[in-house]
Amino acid sequence: MLLSAVALLRERGAAGISIDAVLARSEAPRGSVYHHFPGGRNEMIIDAVRLAGDYITALIDEAAESGDARVALRRFAEIWRISLIESDYQAGCPIVALAVDSGDEVPGAENTVREIFAGWQEKIRELLIANGTAEDDARRLSTLAVATIEGAVILCRAHRSAAPLDDAIAAIMPLFPETAP
Repeated sequence: MLLSAVALLRERGAAGISIDAVLARSEAPRGSVYHHFPGGRNEMIIDAVRLAGDYITALIDEAAESGDARVALRRFAEIWRISLIESDYQAGCPIVALAVDSGDEVPGAENTVREIFAGWQEKIRELLIANGTAEDDARRLSTLAVATIEGAVILCRAHRSAAPLDDAIAAIMPLFPETAP
């Protein structure tokens, strides 16, 4: 059910998630929703976005294993490129979807989204510092990286093309330090 909720978030935003839509997509029995999610729809959405956030965090960790901020940035962008192309540009970032679409409708959404984005920024900041970037610069660059990639994903969906992601990465890549041999 959570994977179905993540997919629906990516495609339709928080407003597009209903218990019925999740059940139809997951083919789970109705009774299982309230067994696993006693808080109903809102609990399911928050749990789904946490699952997605953890998954993307693991992908950032995997990309960062190279120890090279430029390689990690390219790999992270490539993950989004593949996801966009495979979904025919119909599915974006579930965390962005919740950030822009939840309003007061989903209690806890704002804090959850903030925590996830802050975690991604921290991972990138740590990698930049390890690559020799000053702490203040690393903080700014990590914010720029997340904002740029997430914004590019939105533009890719709008244009039905990976070109905005390519352009965004090409534009910010020179700002990232090259790892010393």
